[in-house]
Amino acid sequence: MEMQQIRYFLAVCDKGSFTRAAQSTYVAQPSLTQAIKKLEDELGGELFSRERSGCRLTSLGRLVEPTLRQIFREAQTIKAEAIRFSRLNTVPLRIGMLTTIAAQHLSPFFADFQQERPHLELELVVDNESNLLLQLDEDRLDLVVSAPTSPLPAQLQSLKLYEERYVVVFNDKHRFNQLSVIDLAAIQSEPYLDRLNCELRETLRGVCMGKQIDLYAAYRSNSEEWILGMVRAGIGVALMPEFSVPKKVDELKFRYLSDPEIRRTVCAIYPVSATANPEVNQLLGRLRTGFC
Repeated sequence: MEMQQIRYFLAVCDKGSFTRAAQSTYVAQPSLTQAIKKLEDELGGELFSRERSGCRLTSLGRLVEPTLRQIFREAQTIKAEAIRFSRLNTVPLRIGMLTTIAAQHLSPFFADFQQERPHLELELVVDNESNLLLQLDEDRLDLVVSAPTSPLPAQLQSLKLYEERYVVVFNDKHRFNQLSVIDLAAIQSEPYLDRLNCELRETLRGVCMGKQIDLYAAYRSNSEEWILGMVRAGIGVALMPEFSVPKKVDELKFRYLSDPEIRRTVCAIYPVSATANPEVNQLLGRLRTGFC
């Protein structure tokens, strides 16, 4: 299977006819038709059924189209990265960041690290932990910053960066503003804003069940920004890691959660083989001196 065959196949998918696909790819129609015929022979069946108005995908065509499109996109990404590397003489360092880790706490560190190394290009990918670890395993990331709640696979190592406590966040007019600490039982009388991406969400649910506490979720979101916006608007209260609460925002207040106290440990996660990469080693060294 050749990339050119995939490109012609996708052109026919997008244009709906062999003629328009040939025009869009600047190739003679017989050459395009022959390339797709070779692809069909390799895949074991017809990919398109021709009609008077054009053509449409067969069942086999619909089956393979998403995968071939993904292959083509990844090939284009690799090509673009290679061109950028050769033209700019930069070294891309790909870092995965857990969705719930606040940019305000780590972005100054990465800014300083990059300024010290102008040849280095940083790429930050924000996602949930399972997707980030999958990309790390597939060598699409060099390092992941996360707060793991279960043991890591044997091929991965971790470097503890910092711990942070969970806090109760509310707006400046809320009655909690008069308290010094807040326990979990006090929250059940308030509209609760449920953070769907919270890695300790199931742990919290188990604690609530054990203490017979029912947190009424008035609002749920997978966006930290929207949760904070709802808190500022006075819709309810939320539980968040302390460094996720923006600094110098007058409408937002927080108190540390007590009974129980909940903490998470933020780590840099990397494969054992990553230590052979000098840029990753430099980053780990700066993380050790900057956080550990």
